[in-house]
Amino acid sequence: MAGSPQGLARVGASHRITDQACKLRFYDSWAPEYDQLQARGFLQVHGVDGSPEMLKQAQARGLYRHLSLCTLGPEPLPDPEGTFDAVIIVGALSEGQVPCSAISELLRVTKPGGLVCLTTRSNPSNLPYKEVLEATLDSLEQAGAWERLVAQPVEHWELATSEQEMGQGTCADRGFIPGIIYLYRKQERGQGEGGRPSVQAPVHP
Repeated sequence: MAGSPQGLARVGASHRITDQACKLRFYDSWAPEYDQLQARGFLQVHGVDGSPEMLKQAQARGLYRHLSLCTLGPEPLPDPEGTFDAVIIVGALSEGQVPCSAISELLRVTKPGGLVCLTTRSNPSNLPYKEVLEATLDSLEQAGAWERLVAQPVEHWELATSEQEMGQGTCADRGFIPGIIYLYRKQERGQGEGGRPSVQAPVHP
């Protein structure tokens, strides 16, 4: 994964790619990681993205059972309450992307007892967003909606892509910015339905 030397090299290489086809091949190289989900029983992966073109690319890969066009925040997720065993959002919770108001939608479509995994950046330019995000997460926990299982800081989260992202908090030796991974379990409100576990995930890494 990205924390290993091999993963760091792959991430670093991706930020030096300017050709779109090469970038898509790089993202394709992460497809085997879905084997880890399958090994744990998550055999039905659904994807959501706000870009029709990204959905076309995802459809061509054949990794997803179902794909939906949705702009998180302005639009609700197109799924009934309590649909998924796990919901994952990676690389989208930051300033100018998905607003914190979308968190309640992620929780809504998660089954009672299911997992919600979220990530955000911890670099200086994203700290105001991170503060609002954590207040939102804590408010839901205090309300008894879910419980926090993990809050794992990651020093080498991703490479900075602009001068604005650089600064104190950036690993100057490699140009990486830090991030954090959160994992929550939705509060049980009754016996869940049986069947194969399902997971909702964005169509991009």
